[in-house]
Amino acid sequence: MAPAQSRFDIRALRDLAGDKVFDRGQAYHRDGQVEILAVEPGWVLARVAGTEDYRTKVAGCGEDIAGECSCPAFEDWGFCKHMVAVALTANADIGDSGAEGTGALSRIREHLRQRGVESLVEMIVGFAERDPMLFRKLDIAATMPCVDAATLTRRLSTAIDSATRTRGFIDYGEVGGWASGVDDLLDTLAELTPAGHAAQAVELAEHAIDRIETAMGEIDDSDGLCGELLARARDIHLAAARVARPDPVQLARDLFAREMDGEYDTFYRACRVYEGVLGEPGLAEYRRLAAEAWAKLPPRSGRAERPFDGRYGALEDILDFFAERDGDVDARIALRAKDLSSPWSYLQVAEFCLAQGRPDEALRRAEEGLWLFEDAQLDERLVAFTAGLLTNAGRNDDAERVLWRALGKSPSLKLYIQLVAAGGDAARSRAIELLRAQLVKQPSTQWRQPADLLVSVLSHDKAFDEAWAAVRDYGASLSAREALARASETSHPRQTLEVYAERIDRLVDGGSNSAYAEAAKLLAHMAALRPSDAQADHVAALKARFGRKRNFMKLLG
Repeated sequence: MAPAQSRFDIRALRDLAGDKVFDRGQAYHRDGQVEILAVEPGWVLARVAGTEDYRTKVAGCGEDIAGECSCPAFEDWGFCKHMVAVALTANADIGDSGAEGTGALSRIREHLRQRGVESLVEMIVGFAERDPMLFRKLDIAATMPCVDAATLTRRLSTAIDSATRTRGFIDYGEVGGWASGVDDLLDTLAELTPAGHAAQAVELAEHAIDRIETAMGEIDDSDGLCGELLARARDIHLAAARVARPDPVQLARDLFAREMDGEYDTFYRACRVYEGVLGEPGLAEYRRLAAEAWAKLPPRSGRAERPFDGRYGALEDILDFFAERDGDVDARIALRAKDLSSPWSYLQVAEFCLAQGRPDEALRRAEEGLWLFEDAQLDERLVAFTAGLLTNAGRNDDAERVLWRALGKSPSLKLYIQLVAAGGDAARSRAIELLRAQLVKQPSTQWRQPADLLVSVLSHDKAFDEAWAAVRDYGASLSAREALARASETSHPRQTLEVYAERIDRLVDGGSNSAYAEAAKLLAHMAALRPSDAQADHVAALKARFGRKRNFMKLLG
């Protein structure tokens, strides 16, 4: 039981966490899984035993509660059960008494103050002998003040090798520990520049990046920890380069090679990121290298299948940076027009031309793309963009022709809406006739329901009688019928209730608690659409059919 005067307000705690998280945290507190480490005026620090031991800090008092936790749940969702457990334990153990300076860490700190320096030194050395990570940190710290630059670089390079070594595949559960060790090493690299070793920091950051990228092939990096390490190492490299001011031409060559050859985009857009370090000489060299590589790439156009080549996009982006600096719009368009091997690439060029105030050129590029790829898979975005430009140019008939051709080839709700906007009621009637005619040639199967589009179109137009008639005549998928039901609850409650009942049956058959909850919520919604006796009969029928599904029965009451 918490004392009458509690450090943290229980109601505010529950509101922050939610009932489920609060209850779980209460269980952790009750089971004694919280060890208070430190109590200070504004916060409480604790270790909570869960799947792992988590470092949890709860700050504030009363209704003002915040904090952090090392568990994954805090990173994903915020206030977690471990924070609840710590707050409740703090209430029970220290309440509102303000017993600062207590907890395990305070006891340890006071104990260490009573030990002599030699005793503390031997204690820490003993820990370092058994803890490779602590040993590495202490060895580096001892090395930095008393060795020459070459020795410092050699020792830190060895430390980087050690920290990034994988010794076989590192699975998901072990990645956090490995990444933590590498991050500690990066802490040391970050200290080099302020300590007057910027040139060494540049070299060592590059080595760390190389080692991390190599290690990534043997790591399950599902949480992206290696990407974060690479970003941090690149930031250390940039900060060091700003101070060390390496030769700008050589730096440009190194960065260009890394941007073009790197597998993980660590130096993506390096000429922009390092612009201030490269200066005009370095930027000129970067531009020369990119232009030289760009000239070796052949133009790509037409419908022939070609393997993906990332050099086109990377070099275009680099050269576009320089063309933008020059204010050369023609050069920027020409860059985008070098690879016109897909409808999407034509769309990119056309959109850029329009953004630069060149609508005529945008339309020419868009029409060219439609013509060139008219026999290929339809790109609806290019169709819609072209039709919009044609309309703006006063070529309404041409816009409709483009849309009709696309609707006949690959119909969609978006195309239908744009076509009706251009052609009015006449276009609407003709389009619906076209969709009906296509259904004769495309019978429904277990995996494909071609009538779904017709149903969606009629529902969009609020022609609910026609939409439900289409469902009756041609069939439709459950998802299409559900969308129609939601749109026509008021006008067609009978059909809506039938669809909802089918949805509930499928959810309950699925057998998961989340599906049961969704089914119960939908069932409650149905009560507003029919008489109470019909609702009661449906509930009774569900209980009879699914009586063995105990969790669902609990939700029904």
